[in-house]
Amino acid sequence: MSKLIDITPPVRAGMAVFPGDAPCKVEQTFAIGPQCPVNVTEISISTHCGAHADAPLHYDADGKAIDELDLDDFVGPARVIDARGNGPLCQPDEIAGQMDGVPARVLLRLQDCIDPMVWPAGFRTLAPETMQLLAESGVRLVGVDVPSVDPDTSKDLPSHQVARSRDLRILENLALSEVEPGDYELIALPMKLEGLDAAPVRAVLRSNRNLGES
Repeated sequence: MSKLIDITPPVRAGMAVFPGDAPCKVEQTFAIGPQCPVNVTEISISTHCGAHADAPLHYDADGKAIDELDLDDFVGPARVIDARGNGPLCQPDEIAGQMDGVPARVLLRLQDCIDPMVWPAGFRTLAPETMQLLAESGVRLVGVDVPSVDPDTSKDLPSHQVARSRDLRILENLALSEVEPGDYELIALPMKLEGLDAAPVRAVLRSNRNLGES
């Protein structure tokens, strides 16, 4: 069995979140000592903190919550594509040459590296036409190594709306800077948070040349 590649950034107190979103807080509830045999910690985070899966409910008032999604979409063959570039949006022609035989899951590296403690204002993201290309190629899940598939200043979220209309799954804030482009198996299961708009994931890749499509 191939070694797992962790593509989940660490979650820690004070890490960067979308401006105005709830910060990550960590507090000790119990500490090992003369009168206590255990450590117990309280953590408070946004559903969009760190690596996470968006549910349709995030961008569609009538969309499914995260606990209603089919987990099959989050496990299976995936392709990592180096989509770094100079423009603010990754355009379809920048990845079109890497779409032959593409599996149902595509992870796009858009940045060199992101400090999880600093909000990356103006990060590169996806043009809605790129989301359309992915959907038309049979992709069911799109992952990125930035906080959103839309610019942080966007008010109409066109790439999220393509995901809504084409029923795509979205992973955001992955750590892809150390991953070689190529085909892998993805495992990125969202927490079962009932009725909520997103959930943290522990996302890993596993290299396996014999994976079948699913």
